[in-house]
Amino acid sequence: MDLETPLRPLLSNLGLDLYDLEMISGTLTITVTKDGGVDLESLTKANRVIGEWLDANDPFPNRYTLDVSSPGLERRLRTPAHFLTTVGEVVTLRELRKDLPTRRLEGTVLRCDETTVTLNDAESGEVTVAISDVERARTVFKWGPEAKPSPSKATSGKSGKKG
Repeated sequence: MDLETPLRPLLSNLGLDLYDLEMISGTLTITVTKDGGVDLESLTKANRVIGEWLDANDPFPNRYTLDVSSPGLERRLRTPAHFLTTVGEVVTLRELRKDLPTRRLEGTVLRCDETTVTLNDAESGEVTVAISDVERARTVFKWGPEAKPSPSKATSGKSGKKG
């Protein structure tokens, strides 16, 4: 069943966008985004509205668990649409290669289209990978600026006393 079509307008009414939707092992995971980030109140409202719609329309014959969340700082990349939003960002991915070991790449996405993603890998340089060969991928969040020395440990060569 196509759940994206009815869920997109429900989420849009809450100021949210549907980022991803996946059913795995009885869990329907719906990932939402919003400019400026998704807060707990938005997730709570989305969970309630989606849950009510699912109860009224009963799209699944068996029991399931609903999980509504934001993609987080390091968002998972599964679809061409996901990769298209990452140009200029650092991503890490595992590429499945025929008759060769799986390759792990990490670098800035240079370009992307519906079938391939090209990134500047630190070790391999510019690499183009078919999205269909990506086993898993995610964006990489870099935590803050480089650590600066503490003022108490910095040495200036002056005693600091006047006199």
